Amino acid sequence: MEQQNVFASRSLCVIEDFSIEERLYLFEQVKILKTAMENHDAQTLDRYRIDDKDFGIYEVFLEDSTRTKESFRNAANFHHAKVSELNSDSSSFNKGESYADTFYTLSGYANTIFIVRSKLEGVCRWLEDTCSAYAKRNKLYRKPAFINAGDGKHEHPTQELLDEFTFLEDNNWSSDSLHLALVGDLFHGRTVHSKADGLTIFKHVKVDLIAPIELAMPETYVQRMRENGYEVRVFESIDQYLEQDEVADKWYFTRPQLERMGDRILQRQAELRRAITFRKEFLEYIKPGTKFYHPLPRHKVTPTIPTFLDDTELNGWERQSINGMYVRIVLLSMIAGKIGGEFKPIRHKEVQEEEDYIQEVDLTALPVKEKVISEGVQPIHDGLVIDHICRGDKPSEIRDHMRLISSVLGLDEAKGGEWVSTGHKDGALFKGIIFRPGSYELSRKHLKRLSAVAPGSTLNLIKGGKVVNKYRLHLPPRIYNFEDLGCTNEACISHPDQSEGVPARFYRTSDNRFACAYCGKNHTFKEIWKSRNK
Repeated sequence: MEQQNVFASRSLCVIEDFSIEERLYLFEQVKILKTAMENHDAQTLDRYRIDDKDFGIYEVFLEDSTRTKESFRNAANFHHAKVSELNSDSSSFNKGESYADTFYTLSGYANTIFIVRSKLEGVCRWLEDTCSAYAKRNKLYRKPAFINAGDGKHEHPTQELLDEFTFLEDNNWSSDSLHLALVGDLFHGRTVHSKADGLTIFKHVKVDLIAPIELAMPETYVQRMRENGYEVRVFESIDQYLEQDEVADKWYFTRPQLERMGDRILQRQAELRRAITFRKEFLEYIKPGTKFYHPLPRHKVTPTIPTFLDDTELNGWERQSINGMYVRIVLLSMIAGKIGGEFKPIRHKEVQEEEDYIQEVDLTALPVKEKVISEGVQPIHDGLVIDHICRGDKPSEIRDHMRLISSVLGLDEAKGGEWVSTGHKDGALFKGIIFRPGSYELSRKHLKRLSAVAPGSTLNLIKGGKVVNKYRLHLPPRIYNFEDLGCTNEACISHPDQSEGVPARFYRTSDNRFACAYCGKNHTFKEIWKSRNK
C-alpha cells in the first residue's frame, strides 16, 4: 500500500499546525534547496518544482504587504504553476460578499493553495473548515489549502518558519537551546506572537521580553511561553536589559506600530522609541557572535536597528529575509505533495480521550431525601434546582451570572427565583441557587450548555418531591454548535459584529479558561456568551 503524503493539501493557519518533527523536516529540505540555489544545481531544484501549469496558487492580500507578498510570488513562480492574485480594491468583498462565498468560487476554478493576509483574525482557520466541506460536496479534485500570511495581531506562521530556520542556521543546526531577546512592539507584533509556540523546536528556551509597558507582550502569549517551558524575563527598555549580565546572543527587533495606539501614545513616541532602539553606546555590552534579526520593514527615519549596523557582524536580518523565499518554496512544494512522501512521523499525535465532565450522581449511595430544601428556597414538588453557582464569588457577581444562566438556558420567563447564600460547611463563601418549578426534560446538549455556563454547579431534577437525577458539572474540554456563543475579540472572524456568520468555537486551556479556536483569545466561562456582551 502506497504511503500517503502527510503534507499534501495541509493548511498552515498557526505555527502549531505543523509539529516540531514536521518543521524540522521542512528545514532539512530548505537547507538542501538553499545549497542547490547557491550552486545553480538545476537537477536538485527540479525535485522541488511543482511544474504544473494547471496547479493554482492564489495570493489574496487584503492588507498591505511588500516583502511577504513578493516573497510568496517569487516562490510560487519558481514552481512553474498557475499564479493568480485577487485585486482587493475591486474585489467582491467591496460588494458585500462573504469570505466563504468568495473562496468557494475561487476554489471551484482549480485553485489549490491560497495565501491569505487579512486584518481579520482566524480567517484562514474558518476558510479551511468551510472550504473543505465545499470541496467535498462538489467533488473537487483537490481540497483547497490555506496559508496564513498574517492575520491582524494574531499570528504570522510563515515568518515564524523562516525565523526558526535562520536561528538554526546561526546555531550550527543545533536545536538544543536558544537564548532570544524580543525587542520592540510586542503588543501588536504577530511575528513575535507566533514564537510563543514556534520556539518549541528548541529543547531549552530562554526569552527576554524588552518593551515599555505600553508595547508589552499580551499576557496570553507570556503565559503560553511559560506553559511551553520557556524561561521568560521581562524588561522595559534596552538600557534596563543591559544592566544585567545574562544578555542574549540573538536579538529579534520589531517596528513599533504607535500609529495604532492614539494621540496619548503618539505624544510619548520619542520616549517609547528610545526604549527599544539600539544605540552605538550599547555595542560594548554585546558578546561576540551575536546576531540581530528583524522581520522588516525598518522605519526609514527611526529604525529600531539603525543603518550603521548594516555592515557589522550583527547583521542577520538580510539573510533572514532571503531565507524567506527558500522556506516558502519548500512549504508550497510540501503542500502540493511534490515532496514529503517519504516522511514518516515518529511521534504520533495523542488521541484525546473523551472526558466525563457531566457526572451523574448515584442516588442509591446518598441519603434518601423526600424533599429538596436549599437555604431560603421553598420545597419543590416538580422542577429543577441548580446549586453551588459561582461558589466563592461576590454576591453581586453571582446575581449577575445567574441572570446570564437563566438567559442561556431559556429560563427567563419561567416561574421560580434565584438565591445567594452561604453553605453549611463554609459560611464564609457565597454561592448561587436557581430554582424553577415545573416539568423539565434536559438533553445532553442542555447539560453541556449548563456545564459551560455554570461549571462547578450541581443540577437536581425533581419529580414528586424527590430528586430523580443529580448531576455534578465541570468545564467541558470544547464548546461549539451554540448560536449564542461569541468571541469578544472584535478583530476575530467569529465576533458577532463581523457579520460573516461564523459560529464561535472554544477549547479549554490548562488554566480552565476558554480559548477561541480562531484567534486564540482567552476568555472566562462567563465571557463567551453573546447575551453577556450586549
